[in-house]
Amino acid sequence: MLPLSYTYVADQALLVSFGDEISDDLTRVIGLADRAICDAAIVGGCEITPALVNLLIIFDPLITDHARVEAAVAKLFPLPPSSFEEQKNHVINVCYEAPFCPDLDAVAAQSGISTEAVMAAHLSGSYRVGMYGFAPGYAYLAGVPEAIQVPRKATPVRDVPAGSVMIAGPQCLCTTLKMPTGWSIIGRTDAQIMRDDPKRPFLFDVGDTVSFQRVNAAELGAVADG
Repeated sequence: MLPLSYTYVADQALLVSFGDEISDDLTRVIGLADRAICDAAIVGGCEITPALVNLLIIFDPLITDHARVEAAVAKLFPLPPSSFEEQKNHVINVCYEAPFCPDLDAVAAQSGISTEAVMAAHLSGSYRVGMYGFAPGYAYLAGVPEAIQVPRKATPVRDVPAGSVMIAGPQCLCTTLKMPTGWSIIGRTDAQIMRDDPKRPFLFDVGDTVSFQRVNAAELGAVADG
């Protein structure tokens, strides 16, 4: 990991950068840093938003300032070795049956393999939560196997149901709301990623790992249609 760098943003935020290139190791460190900063309850801190190579700390400028927040963050590093054992792996159901997989055949055609091979590749992936973005509960999962990395569609599709499992390039995502998307939809999950818990509103933390297990439509259970 490169040395931390700090950028003052407007009068109420501090951007903490951890590196220059996206990597699995950097994602893990940012996830752990996010938790450490949350647990530290920095005076005047309001919100922390982790991203792929950095995180943004928003604070109340009437209570604190950039220099004091930077000093409080710097005291937390290096992170203790024990913190690297806390991240969790989540096993998520996915059903690849129609009508939940409208783009499965297209992904197979673009990849030059069978639909069964697409499913096998997707199940073999080791995914890590890199960041949340775009919509509530949208956890961007890095780790889609190269064999099925396909580009976004030229034209987005409207009204994609909640629970859709979709891929674009090296990333995978499970939708939580009915939304438009240009990603390829290959399955459906019944995982409840958004939770009624103000302290932990999402199932995954940044840095956690995710793996998928195949189920049939009957095993999937109740699926939200958005």
